Amino acid sequence: MLYATYQGLDDFISPLRTSARMALNFMPMVDGPFAAMTRHQSAFMEMLSRFQLTHSRPKYGINSVEINNRIVPVTEEVVLDMPFGNLLRFRRDTDTVQPKVLVTAPLSGHFATLLAGTVRTLLRDHDVYITDWKNARDVPRSAGRFGVDDYIAYLIRFMEEIGPGGHLLGVCQPCVQALAAVAIMSEDDNPATPRTMTLMAGPVDVRESPTEVNHLAFDKPLSWFQNNVIARVPMRFAGAGRKVYPGFVQLTAFMNMNMDRHQAQHKKLYDHLVAGEQEEANRIKDFYDEYFAVLDLTEEFYIETVDRVFQKADLARGEFMYKGRRVNPSAIRKTALLTVEGGRDDICGLGQTAAAHDLCSSLRPHLKRHHLQANVGHYGVFNGRRWEHDIYPVVRNLILAME
Repeated sequence: MLYATYQGLDDFISPLRTSARMALNFMPMVDGPFAAMTRHQSAFMEMLSRFQLTHSRPKYGINSVEINNRIVPVTEEVVLDMPFGNLLRFRRDTDTVQPKVLVTAPLSGHFATLLAGTVRTLLRDHDVYITDWKNARDVPRSAGRFGVDDYIAYLIRFMEEIGPGGHLLGVCQPCVQALAAVAIMSEDDNPATPRTMTLMAGPVDVRESPTEVNHLAFDKPLSWFQNNVIARVPMRFAGAGRKVYPGFVQLTAFMNMNMDRHQAQHKKLYDHLVAGEQEEANRIKDFYDEYFAVLDLTEEFYIETVDRVFQKADLARGEFMYKGRRVNPSAIRKTALLTVEGGRDDICGLGQTAAAHDLCSSLRPHLKRHHLQANVGHYGVFNGRRWEHDIYPVVRNLILAME
């Protein structure tokens, strides 16, 4: 009933959004004493027209990159198409050979396009690939299940497709899967084992500095999540009948953590629209166009993540299993490790990512680095000014050192 109720409300509101868009198209430009009233009406109609969530992947919007003072075109190329996600390459029109990097995007209610800023920066000096996850509500039930082990298997398969000499960069939630994948590949002496592994703001050990997110996952039994936040995809979609953790539920949880900030941002958007400050308004709209594009997770991936990563901390306790075998991070001997944390991160607390250093006990000291960016929150670790100017150079230098 959860998903059907949401879809019913969205269908009910849809005509209002359509009417608001039509009104915007026909609203005349008025000067004189009624100009202010018209601007307020126009701003209200635009806010109403934007009152929706989308369920399709937005565009990455990366059409070019500057390399050696030259603007180089960038095109997206699906290298490997798999049921629950694609290996996507951002092919640059250049003969310059640069390190290959796989960006592992989180499965936490948003599309991988949330990392477009991360990719755009990396493209200056790297041949960049990304795990472009598909919306579970669009994957037919005939495709089977997709759990935590499957995520790890996809990472290994993607690294093998990229080939020897690649690098792995995990952002947020999949740091656990990235570490597990590298451990498995190292133990198997896989030729495609990455040369470096960068883990950014990820819950390797949630027992360190637990945040509100950790408490929410830990304070309730697993049965509560199964009974209260899992729903079946409605019949109108390709994944009809599949049990999922809906993206709109995750988005609601995230917004409730910082509701005052989101309300303030929308008030600013309204004021910018009234004042005709389009550039400022577009910055806010671009962020929320991405933020309000939601992706459903399979039930098994969500429940296993809550259970194995957040409630039991299996990897940190040495009890993480992959397809019946114990994952052994001490098998990592050649892959250099960089961990990155934000000092103001309210989602992944201090020490949770750095815990990977103790787990990778066989790595020699010169193959381990940690970077604490004291003045950024969670999102700022991988996007924005601090990422671009302070954090990215550390990532780039590690990759360069291992080439």
